[in-house]
Amino acid sequence: MGIFILRILVVASIAASGYFFPPFQLAPQYGALTGFVLGVIIVYLETRIRKSQFRIIWGSTLGTFAGVLFGWLFGSIYQTIAPDSSTTTFIRIFFLLVLPYIGFLVGTQRFEWLDPAHFLRFFREKSVGRTYKILDTSVIIDGRIADICDTAFIEGTLILPQFILKELHLIADSSDGIKRQRGRRGLEILDHLQKSSQVSVVISEVDFPEVQDVDSKLIELAKHQDAKIITNDFNLSKIAKLQGIQILNINELANAMKPVVLPGESIRVFILKEGKEKDQGVAYLDDGTMVVVDNSRKMIGQTVSVTVTSVLQTTVGKMIFGRYNEEPHE
Repeated sequence: MGIFILRILVVASIAASGYFFPPFQLAPQYGALTGFVLGVIIVYLETRIRKSQFRIIWGSTLGTFAGVLFGWLFGSIYQTIAPDSSTTTFIRIFFLLVLPYIGFLVGTQRFEWLDPAHFLRFFREKSVGRTYKILDTSVIIDGRIADICDTAFIEGTLILPQFILKELHLIADSSDGIKRQRGRRGLEILDHLQKSSQVSVVISEVDFPEVQDVDSKLIELAKHQDAKIITNDFNLSKIAKLQGIQILNINELANAMKPVVLPGESIRVFILKEGKEKDQGVAYLDDGTMVVVDNSRKMIGQTVSVTVTSVLQTTVGKMIFGRYNEEPHE
C-alpha cells in the first residue's frame, strides 16, 4: 500500500511541475498532461525493474553505455573519411543507434559477460586449467562428492545455484520423514564442503525465471558460466550431453573405479543368498558388484573360489558371472 501511494505522489508531482512550469512553451494543461504521461512511463519502468534481477539491470545499463561510447568513437573515426556532411551525420546517427541497441541486448541476454567475476575467471581459472563445476541436488544428497573433494580429485570452484539450495531447503522441511532426512543430509554435506580446504563453494544468485524446470535451469547456468555439471541424475546427464555440456557423473566414476575382472580368473567370494536360476548363488564384491555363481546354491553362507565366466557392463553398473567348481576333498 505504501509503494502505491508513493507512486501516486510521484506522478502527481511531475504533473504539477508540468502545469506550473510547462515545457516546450506548452499551455499549462498540456504541460500537466505531458508530466502525467512521463510519470506513468516512469512508474511502469519502475515496476518492470523491480521484477528484474539486479545482474540483468546492471548488464543492460553497462551494455548500453558501452554501446554509446563505441558508437561515438566509430562515428568520430568514420566522419574523417566521409565525402560530405550528410554522410557524416548519417554515419554518426547509425552508430549511435545500432551499437547502444546491440549493447542493451547483449547486456540483457548475456549479462554474465559483463560481470567482473567473469573477467577474473577468464584470467585466473583458465590460466591454471580449472573450470567451474555446478552441483546438482542429487549429488549433494548422495554425499560422496564430499569424500572425493577431500581426496583432492576435484579442486577449484564449486557453484551452488540459489535455486538448488532452495530445493534442498524444501526437501529438508518436507513432511515425509525420508525426504526430510535426505534434505538435512544434503545440507550437512554442503556445510562440510564449505569448510573444506580443497574446494571453494560459491552460491550463485543467477536464476532464469522464465525456466520452470530445475534441470533446465542447471543447463542454462552451465551454458552461461561455461561450467561442468556434477550429478548422479541419468536423465540430466543425457540431456546435458546432447546440448554440449560436460558432465561429471559420480556413479560413472564409481563404476570406473571398480576392479577389472577378466573371464578365466579366479576370485574368492562369500555366497550370500540363492539366485533366480536353479542351483545359482549370489555374492557381492567389496565395492558392491554383484557376482552370480552357478552351481553354488548349496554353498550359501560359505566363502568359495569362483572361476569368472563373463562380465556384463550395464548402465547401472557391472555384473560378474562365474561358476563354482567343487573343491576336491582330500
